[in-house]
Amino acid sequence: MDNQCHCSVGSVRLLNPILFNILSQLDNSSPSSNNFSYHSIPHRCNCELRRTVCLKRPSEICKEASAVLVKTVHFMKNLPAFNQLPPNDQFLLLKSCWAPLFILGLAQEHVDFEVTDVPADSMLKKILLRRDGGPEMDWEQPTMAGVGKLKSCLKKFWSLDLSPKEYAYLKGTTIFNPDVPDLKASLFIEGLQQEAQHALSEVVQLLHPERQERFARILLTASMLQSITPSLVTELLFRPVIGQADLLELLVEMLFCR
Repeated sequence: MDNQCHCSVGSVRLLNPILFNILSQLDNSSPSSNNFSYHSIPHRCNCELRRTVCLKRPSEICKEASAVLVKTVHFMKNLPAFNQLPPNDQFLLLKSCWAPLFILGLAQEHVDFEVTDVPADSMLKKILLRRDGGPEMDWEQPTMAGVGKLKSCLKKFWSLDLSPKEYAYLKGTTIFNPDVPDLKASLFIEGLQQEAQHALSEVVQLLHPERQERFARILLTASMLQSITPSLVTELLFRPVIGQADLLELLVEMLFCR
């Protein structure tokens, strides 16, 4: 069997000549592309990891994801220490941590999903909207590589089988991140993160006294959260239901609505 990648320009023209022609015109209209380069066409490779994908069961999975997102925001709203922070610090922490916090929620609720290839007409529609003067489509189209990172992270957490208390304190260490730029109360936030880490260490020792390495494994697994972009999470799990709305704006409304 020939395992060589066949992502050639010729194959793209044969498979989807209309899409190829539109992409060619878009590239030629760019000021920096006087000489058209086939390699400048994004997401044209048919290699496994670059395949653009979407949810197999969007109505069901998006509903589950939305429920987890609501719980995530409520978790933040119900933290007294978080409410003591200046409003702008609350916003900066929300912007920085909502995605990793949400992924922890997915893991805790055991939300699993499958993906499938994006229909060709969906990509064509986005390109036509852009050509007709519609909004610029700069969203990150989910790929097999990005989804693979997300699913791998979830599986790591599932293998740890964290208790509700372990999840709660791990969420605390995630929310209170003193390294977020422009925080006014960074020292206070650093203290809160240390308290959350200490509480997590204590509950791990209490529940698993025989597993000395468990605390380190939890923190190591949590570091994987930073490799998953908020854009990937948004486009995969929320774009089908929110349309062109800005998810961060919706989160702000949910968080600061008293």
